[in-house]
Amino acid sequence: MAPYIFMERNGIHIIDLNKTVEKIEDAANALKQIAKSGRKVLFVATKKQAKNIVADLIKTVNMPYATERWPGGMLTNFHTIRKAVKKMDTIDKMATDGTYDNISKKERLQIQRQREKLEKNLGSVADLKRLPAALFVVDMLKEKIAVAEAQRLNIPIFAMVDTNSDPTPADFIIPSNDDSSKSISLIIGVMTKAITEGLEERNKEKADQVSDTESKSAETTGKDTQSKDDAKTPESTEDTKSAKDTGKKKVAKSGAKAIDGKTKGKRKRTTSKNSNPEEVKTAKATA
Repeated sequence: MAPYIFMERNGIHIIDLNKTVEKIEDAANALKQIAKSGRKVLFVATKKQAKNIVADLIKTVNMPYATERWPGGMLTNFHTIRKAVKKMDTIDKMATDGTYDNISKKERLQIQRQREKLEKNLGSVADLKRLPAALFVVDMLKEKIAVAEAQRLNIPIFAMVDTNSDPTPADFIIPSNDDSSKSISLIIGVMTKAITEGLEERNKEKADQVSDTESKSAETTGKDTQSKDDAKTPESTEDTKSAKDTGKKKVAKSGAKAIDGKTKGKRKRTTSKNSNPEEVKTAKATA
């Protein structure tokens, strides 16, 4: 921790706050990207000074946290932890499907105590469906088992490191006083703010993607309707052409009939004119 110590006074090491601010910004940006990708960050704080602070702040961003005793194998033996979580779920189902009515009162109390114990030890880790993308630790000395498990699984470690700790296992170091509740609340508040920003950007990107897909689908439907209309227009033009042709044929037929009538009338007149005068006289005499 020598690079992060500003000076020593009366046996007390004073941390360089300029470096602390730089490290807080780096850690906040990294957590923001993790939250933006939709992955989870597990916060570990079993110290008395940090329990309530971490629980209250991390609940707002819906991230898992462990504020009671760290259960050994939480990360390295994650399948067994998932079995315990499934056991909690089965107990909850028993309370809702009426199984409690068929067991004795003593067995019911035993099951409830078991459920409370699991809830106390696991806490919000019950919502963790897979291994977290990162681990945030308040005190590296106290949470050395969690740090060792994260190192074994190559999980990035964010840690508040005091002057009495070795910062080498941590990937993102935040030199600070891990015994002060004010410093803990300040740093955890900055981290939760960065996580909320990442989640908001993620939701915004999802909304943009949904709107893009909807606009694309609307464009494709518009093109399809236009192509259908274009396919229908040649048929309509052919129909109009055929109607015009039939109209022309009808007009031609009517004209031909009129011409035939005229020629017949002329023929009758010519025949009447060409008749003999003697026949006309006989017709008059008879009359």
